[in-house]
Amino acid sequence: MSTRTSANARIPKELLFGNPVITNPMISPDGKQIAFIAPYEGVLNIWLRSAAGGDERVLTQDSDRGIQNILWCQDSRHLFYLQDSGGNENFKLYTFDTETGDILLRTPYDNIVTRFVARSDDHPELLLIALNVNDPKVHDIYQLNVRTNELKLVLENKENAISWMVDKQFQVRGLYRVTKDGGAEILVRDTEQAKWRTVVTWDSDDSASSRPFTFSPDGKSLYLADARNSNTGALVKLDLDTGAIEPIASDPVYDVSELMIHPFTLELQAVLFHRERMEWQLLDESLRPVLERLRVTHAGEPFIQNRSLTDREWLVGYRTDIGPTSYYLFHLDTMETTFLFDDRPELTHYELAPKQPISFASRDGWTIHGYLTRPPGVEGQGPLVLVVHGGPWGRDTWGYDAQCQWLANLGYSVLQVNFRGSAGYGKHFLNAGDREWGAKMHDDLVDAVQWAVEQGVADPQHVAIFGGSYGGYAALAGATFTPDLFRCAVDVVGPSNLLTLIRSVPPYWMPMLARLHKRVGNPDLDEAFLRSRSPLFHVDNIKIPILIAQGANDPRVKQAESEQIVEAMREKGLEYVYLLFEDEGHGFAKPANRMKFYETAETFLLKHLS
Repeated sequence: MSTRTSANARIPKELLFGNPVITNPMISPDGKQIAFIAPYEGVLNIWLRSAAGGDERVLTQDSDRGIQNILWCQDSRHLFYLQDSGGNENFKLYTFDTETGDILLRTPYDNIVTRFVARSDDHPELLLIALNVNDPKVHDIYQLNVRTNELKLVLENKENAISWMVDKQFQVRGLYRVTKDGGAEILVRDTEQAKWRTVVTWDSDDSASSRPFTFSPDGKSLYLADARNSNTGALVKLDLDTGAIEPIASDPVYDVSELMIHPFTLELQAVLFHRERMEWQLLDESLRPVLERLRVTHAGEPFIQNRSLTDREWLVGYRTDIGPTSYYLFHLDTMETTFLFDDRPELTHYELAPKQPISFASRDGWTIHGYLTRPPGVEGQGPLVLVVHGGPWGRDTWGYDAQCQWLANLGYSVLQVNFRGSAGYGKHFLNAGDREWGAKMHDDLVDAVQWAVEQGVADPQHVAIFGGSYGGYAALAGATFTPDLFRCAVDVVGPSNLLTLIRSVPPYWMPMLARLHKRVGNPDLDEAFLRSRSPLFHVDNIKIPILIAQGANDPRVKQAESEQIVEAMREKGLEYVYLLFEDEGHGFAKPANRMKFYETAETFLLKHLS
């Protein structure tokens, strides 16, 4: 029986930021085997065990960055995974044959990005993948036979699509692309030999909360998140012959997030809305006793990791804010569950800090949502770290967050804010962030700090700003645009110059460039505007120390984004700490690098914030 330590016991950083014990389990389509990720000689690799239990065996022996994610082929024999080199995001496809032990590199091309598209039930040895071999700016669709290693082109991407929809017959019959004005449209074809025709067009505003999901089982309709007639993306069914729209599910505040689809019949069963926490809306009432059974099995939010093709076995995880993620095998026939493992079981020995949903009104009347994590047992004003999410077109969510636990364990309250421009709260809220980098988006962060002060949480003289990617930009913006608000800033792979950021995007981002110009700015037309929003050109305003961390191989936010502002700060004699990781990209995958970063960040915060 485990016992918890006292609330102020220091949680080892190796537990928070090292490799999990086990993670990402996936049950095979036939329900007989479970593959998962776990360390082998200190590096994450693929392991396999019987679903009925018994011995576990390691399948791969990667010794570098590790393997992060896996999927089964529908033949229940082959596993496949994507892996890049040093964080450059030029992903290559590998497969593992569980019968022969063979590991094969299936896309042996340099400077290309492999994307997974679909698997086949009727032809379980086949995969559809996307490769930008012929043109670095666009991906074509290829069919890979994992048994014969045959790779053949099935769709040349002349339409500049960025994603595709595959029907139950394994035919590529739908595509999604960004239009020249930053909107989007869906094209379909009746057969793979027919011509493409446009069935949906979203303008640049509506496209913020609109997107395609999948074909209906008969292939005659599409399920969409559609915001043309509402603020939020509502789930609708589009008849491809008549154009008729059938409403299915909606929420006045939140966009539809995910669909629950039967793995074989492809029937729609439930809809997920990501509110303060995840909430499923059932469409198939036969599943109600199943979900009720899952809710009482374990504390936290249940989520379905994957299901066997027969749908008799489900692999279910449980997410909580104050403990590890737990995984169970659920047997649909008996309604019984079998505990498999916790991903970080040692967390149960520590008292973790709960993450509480919060909301407040911005200075111009928007309702801003977020989360507050306070050290256990701490009341009253104290030091606060404002942690800003990346994207920026993403959002913070409820659940276990190693970074929040680390900060709370150091005695800091942590505030996470879904500022305007964050996704999931409807098109008006996301569009309100257009061309507002360093302006109204930053105002929301400033208002969040003021809210925390008014609530008696934050000591206004001891506030830090911390973030990665867009959050890193926000940290630099905090140091340059509101230099008196923060004691220090931590920037991880954040852009400092919006002109060079947009001009240096990877070639395969080109089909989405119009949307980037709409949301941020066009360097060819808005140079003065983008300079005004770039921290690099406001270094003279900096009054606080900044920790800057960068991956040398980052394809999104190039090394120059950090080097520019580090050089400008050095020339002006400003205080900074700069960490460059030669073997990382947009974030830090290697445990040793994560440990170095967080050890440096801890020393930095203890010196400048405490």
